[in-house]
Amino acid sequence: MNFKINNRLIGQNQPAYIIAEMSANHNQSYDEAVKIVETAKACGADAIKLQTYTPDTLTIDCGNKYFRIENTIWEGKKLYDLYKESYTPWEWHPKLKNVAEKVGLDFFSTPFDASAVHFLEKLNIPVYKIASFEIVDFPLIHTVAKTGKPIIISTGMAKIEEIKEAVSILKKTGCTELALLKCTSAYPAKPEDANLRTIPHMLKTFNLPIGLSDHTPGIAVPIAAISLGACIIEKHFTLSRNNFAADSSFSLEPEEFKSMVDNIRIAEKALGTVSYTISEQQRTSFNFRKSLFVVEDINAGQKFSIENVRSIRPGDGIHTKYFKAILGKKAIKNVAKGTPVNWDLVEDI
Repeated sequence: MNFKINNRLIGQNQPAYIIAEMSANHNQSYDEAVKIVETAKACGADAIKLQTYTPDTLTIDCGNKYFRIENTIWEGKKLYDLYKESYTPWEWHPKLKNVAEKVGLDFFSTPFDASAVHFLEKLNIPVYKIASFEIVDFPLIHTVAKTGKPIIISTGMAKIEEIKEAVSILKKTGCTELALLKCTSAYPAKPEDANLRTIPHMLKTFNLPIGLSDHTPGIAVPIAAISLGACIIEKHFTLSRNNFAADSSFSLEPEEFKSMVDNIRIAEKALGTVSYTISEQQRTSFNFRKSLFVVEDINAGQKFSIENVRSIRPGDGIHTKYFKAILGKKAIKNVAKGTPVNWDLVEDI
């Protein structure tokens, strides 16, 4: 079920693999792209991911109603113009890969057609990402699977039958290292549409590493996903949402991304294992448990009663479950108020 990306083990009971998605946030500036890579590393990302396409490999330059975007943040734009604005020049890829590897980040991309796969193979990227919209692009899935590389595939918009079909094709084509990402393909997405309880169901259904590709604002949703078994987190990353790039409005800025990573690592520690043992730190708190104490002076031969014995803090006396057992029993010696009850004070039962 687990697999490796470079030397990093991906899967259950492993630290979450955190991907910073650059997408269009370079705003067509190579220097900005370099800064994104370097800053992503400083913020705790494990990988930087690009998208490899051109406007012409993804669509055609047509302005009729079929190629106009509606009901999104890109309302009214032509698909071709959006992709022209958003694509990452292919000549940047090898240079950005060098920058990423120099700072210690994994570098990979999402191809959108066979030409992109062939190009990325020349760069020898360690893993491929298939986007949610391409889960139904069977020719692309075949091409990626034939590389023999690990594959991460987003499942936004896909019905469970479509996910099963894509997984089946990948496996039949030779893909043995595969992870699925729960995803809501809305930009930005609403937290109430995340439906993170799908993650445990995906784990059970597919027996594969499951992660989250998240487009919600903020960091709460990916942290919650960790508690439900996500082992990969992908989040769009920008140096500033004020750059007004195509994806900046649903991307995290550096401080937010670092906070997400830090809180994910805390959440992972908190998950721990199934355990009912008592930590050393907890042992110091035992004294704050309740136990039985004498709360009024008692003379030798006097009976213990609800007036002179109570269940109170601290925990130095005998267990409170013995309260009824000692009521009516006689003290074998004088006992001062504030003395913890122990069996040496009580007549034989």
